[in-house]
Amino acid sequence: MGGIPDMSAEQKPLIVQGDGTIFLEVEHDPDHLCRDSILRFSELIKSPEHVHTYRITPLAIWNAASSRISLDDIMNVLINYSKYSIPPNIEINIRDWYSRYGKVKLVRNWKESEETDHIDKIPDSIYLVSDDATLIQELLSRKTIAHYITSQISPSCLEFRSIFRGRLKQAMIKIGYPVEDMVGYLPGDPIVFDMRKVTLKGKELSIRPYQKEAMESFMHGNKSGIIVLPSGSGKTVVGMTVMNRIRENTLIITTGTVAVRQWISELFDKTSLSPGTVGEYTGDNKEILPVTVTTYQTLTYSPRKKNADRDGMQDPDSESPGNLTEEQSFNLERYPHLEIFRARNWGLIIYDEVHLLPAPVFRITTEIQAKKRLGLTATLIREDGREEDAFSLIGPKKYDAPWKDLERQGWIATAFCHEVRVNFPSEDLKIQYAVAPPRVKYRIAAENPTKLDALKSILSRLSGDDSVLIIGDYIEQLEAIASNLNAPLITGKMRNSMREKLYSDFRGGSEKILVVSKVANYAIDLPDANVAIQVSGTFGSRQEEAQRLGRLLRPKSSGVSANFYSIVTKDTVDQDFSMRRQMFLTERGYKYNILEHGDLLRNIYSATDEN
Repeated sequence: MGGIPDMSAEQKPLIVQGDGTIFLEVEHDPDHLCRDSILRFSELIKSPEHVHTYRITPLAIWNAASSRISLDDIMNVLINYSKYSIPPNIEINIRDWYSRYGKVKLVRNWKESEETDHIDKIPDSIYLVSDDATLIQELLSRKTIAHYITSQISPSCLEFRSIFRGRLKQAMIKIGYPVEDMVGYLPGDPIVFDMRKVTLKGKELSIRPYQKEAMESFMHGNKSGIIVLPSGSGKTVVGMTVMNRIRENTLIITTGTVAVRQWISELFDKTSLSPGTVGEYTGDNKEILPVTVTTYQTLTYSPRKKNADRDGMQDPDSESPGNLTEEQSFNLERYPHLEIFRARNWGLIIYDEVHLLPAPVFRITTEIQAKKRLGLTATLIREDGREEDAFSLIGPKKYDAPWKDLERQGWIATAFCHEVRVNFPSEDLKIQYAVAPPRVKYRIAAENPTKLDALKSILSRLSGDDSVLIIGDYIEQLEAIASNLNAPLITGKMRNSMREKLYSDFRGGSEKILVVSKVANYAIDLPDANVAIQVSGTFGSRQEEAQRLGRLLRPKSSGVSANFYSIVTKDTVDQDFSMRRQMFLTERGYKYNILEHGDLLRNIYSATDEN
């Protein structure tokens, strides 16, 4: 974890408490060395300006263990950065949790536990082994595990049917013993291609150092896991480099039809794959080729369910997959397109934006543990709390690059975040908000008409060269904004061909402002967008805030910085949810500049008077 500087007790930034909570005093960590170190084995809870709060959890420790961060490194960080002695129970808990990763292993041959890569076939039986015979007896007594057991081979070995490989891993992590899966993977049908040295667009293709590190971290050892990189940093390129190393039939699942076509365009631009080898499997096309790109919405389409999004319409190919309930996921026959997992002999499955993985795809993933699996995401945060399922079924976190490090190195754009607070325009609306039910309160505050005035104030500060995205959740609000500004509006109702034309016009500069619903949260490739203004968001979704900032993070050809504005109604749940949404980004080093609308107006009028 790098060298730890010598500091006096007063200078040290950490306070570690007996419940696993860690307080980080920001002023004593100016270079973020401590922050970057503890992020590798703890989870952020909240991050106000001066003191950040983290918590040491089993999952965070297991991710560290799977990434080969040593127990000594973890303890050295805590001891050397802490003002006070580490509570003894915390050290005991960390050592216990760390030891549990790999304490039980899944193997093909119970007499041998060496890690295996490719295998000729998956045997009908696989084995769970542990040096701890007492633990084996405990597993025999657990109903959630015992019904998968075929027999007990020895005091240290249990036999299972291989079809239960994924379900067993899910059950084991829920009782606190994450399984190290060493069974290996079936080879997929081969496909031969190369990464181009010069893209079809005429640009030299050079794999960035962190992209290579991410790829190597995935290829090292067990070839299943999750790579965490910010939007705009080239996660797609990482996926292609992994594909190039594995060179087997690949299924890529992403967030919507626009993202599918961007993946396909990138594959043609940066690899030697030909059109006859790459297929699109969406509502518009149903091609299954050696490399096939599809969407979560297509896979989870069911003739027996109506899937309306919060815009109030059905949009099976929008960029914001819904989360289905566990009960909905059990009957896979309801989802005919899930058969694509069995349509070819895939060697690799790539889950783009893996934090959005819907329940039916989780379910089918439990059945395909013999395939290599790569998850790509900007954030491992799942608002449905299924991080443990992602860990057990896709794999542990393999790589996570600090956003600000990539910014300092010039790989992503320098970005500044602002929160603009506005009041209600009238006492009547303020009273309407005060007496409304909780869920209605948020919508009243989110659609506050004063936000349009604040939006215009922000736009008046910009130059004619700025390319602006105005993003929100509520269609009526966005329609009013688009009409007032005479700007195009993109929603889930719009045909993909029209969306792509407007995106193309925006890239070309003929459109300088786009008003977009949540369909633009993911995977739109707008490299020169340098301003985003959020007028409403999905309650307290941290992942959404990160994705919306991500629309701006591609380095700009002009070298300009990016600015992200969030307009919120002051002293309401809108402001409360905004604070929650900001948590992930503030921990990544982004600071929100708080602006009152009145101050913003005064600055504009002052600048006008001076001119």
